[in-house]
Amino acid sequence: MSQPPRPAPGRSVTVRVPAKVNVQLSVGPRRPDGFHDLANVFLAVGIHDRVTATPAPDGRGPGISCSGPGSEHVPLDGRNLAVRAAELLAAHHGFAPDVHLHIDKDIPVAGGMAGGSADAAGALLACDTLWGTRTPRADLLELCARLGSDVPFSLVGGAALGEGRGERLTELPVGGTFHWVFAPADGGLGTPEVYRECDRLRGAAAVPEPAADPALLAALRAGDTAGLAAALANDLQPAALSLRPGLAATLAAGLAAGAPAGLVSGSGPTCAFLAPDAEAAAGIAAALVANGVSLRARATAGPVPGATTIESHA
Repeated sequence: MSQPPRPAPGRSVTVRVPAKVNVQLSVGPRRPDGFHDLANVFLAVGIHDRVTATPAPDGRGPGISCSGPGSEHVPLDGRNLAVRAAELLAAHHGFAPDVHLHIDKDIPVAGGMAGGSADAAGALLACDTLWGTRTPRADLLELCARLGSDVPFSLVGGAALGEGRGERLTELPVGGTFHWVFAPADGGLGTPEVYRECDRLRGAAAVPEPAADPALLAALRAGDTAGLAAALANDLQPAALSLRPGLAATLAAGLAAGAPAGLVSGSGPTCAFLAPDAEAAAGIAAALVANGVSLRARATAGPVPGATTIESHA
């Protein structure tokens, strides 16, 4: 196998990549391949992981390390999507993945905010920049889709409708900034587990094909917080609540603190609350911390850009 162009000694590339919230997650019937068709409206929000790529000695990559909250739960081997991303990009260009990746976590681990997918997208962009391979954007997105349903959006950011398994993206216009509070829960929820519980709860009931809600898309386009609050929806929420009944108390506490709407983020267990403005968001987060519901509750806003190179040092 050939080698990539050798970066200069000491070279490193750091990419910042955002978390997401699903403002609509409509889940269709289970397909024969085990997946579900989705209408998944993503919004990228201002909680970020950072992925740094540095050269590894020939034959010694990919390696990985991790720091930050929850890092002890992040696999440091081939199960990590960032490692798989480096391997996939290297294979695409026909050389060995001799790189070390360091992930600085801030996105909750297994929290329903696409932290693993974000790290994969960050690794793809960091390695592409480090190796100077200049992979066309369309090819990067195709590699993202091979890694996982949420990975393409982590590269794109902003707001988008994901169809198919969520990987086929249509970027959406957003007319303003939306303010959010995220309340992580102790422990994670596995996405496959939540989908299995969703199927179990549905039983033999007829499930409609998923479609984006026109009212929700209009609220995004207009920057209408009240309209978005009225349209928030997550078909996986009943399954997440079934597996983690305590999340119902978190949702109730956020609404009692003044949030006009709240929902479980993706497959959970993080709860997301929409707020009227930045001041209200800060107050809701403070209330959730003060009453002990979520000691790591935090306010932020979106949409924000997708994976972005922030440092490139020779």
